[in-house]
Amino acid sequence: MFKHRHETGSGRASLYDEITTKIISELDAGRLPWVQPWGTAAVKAPLAMPRNAATGRQYSGINVLILWGAVISHGYSGQSWLTFRQALALGGNVRKGEHGTTVVYADRFVPDDEKKRARETGEDAAAIPFLKRFTVFNSAQCANLPEDVAIVAPPPPPGSIEPQVEALIKASGIDFRIGGDRAFYVPAGDYVQVPPPQAFFEPINWHRTALHECSHASGAPHRLNRDLSGSFGSKKYAFEELVALSGQSAPSATLQ
Repeated sequence: MFKHRHETGSGRASLYDEITTKIISELDAGRLPWVQPWGTAAVKAPLAMPRNAATGRQYSGINVLILWGAVISHGYSGQSWLTFRQALALGGNVRKGEHGTTVVYADRFVPDDEKKRARETGEDAAAIPFLKRFTVFNSAQCANLPEDVAIVAPPPPPGSIEPQVEALIKASGIDFRIGGDRAFYVPAGDYVQVPPPQAFFEPINWHRTALHECSHASGAPHRLNRDLSGSFGSKKYAFEELVALSGQSAPSATLQ
């Protein structure tokens, strides 16, 4: 599923175009992949070079911009990355529903026929440039990694989450994650993610947001089995939003 492949000729050009388009889209959105967004709660990762968590090697070239951009976009708490197989080899795994980031490896190789021709003619062998495309995952997207590899997001400040709400979320059994700069529920991965409490101007709004997304998670097939297939703007989507709003109103009212 997560494979790499050689890219030559038109394939290499296509990959260059893909990466260029990605960086331009980040610029158009006002996100500069090489600038550390200090003072925001979106990113907790230190300003450092991205590295492979399994080998310890630092990424270089265009991969630095790609991985910095991914950290900023998703709010990861570290600069360590792994392939799917590397995570398994370390005894961990990529969490269900996570999407990887594409990086590239550039090098040259000399075909056996070219080596033979060079020996026969005494000429220098001509090397052929190639690109490999890899899918990597941030350590924050993985579970069960060794402690020296796992990235643990900084916990919210003491007292920032109401004990009753924290107990309710824990009792729900929902995979609840804190981090990034967006709040959402992912049906395919069955997990909720919300920004950290310190990112909100008012504490009450973190609690409202957390309970709202948990209300969406209650509609999973193995819970209340609601229809969560509605796209944004559709009647199904609007109905699900009404359900989530009514589901959060009573618990959040106790925090006023």
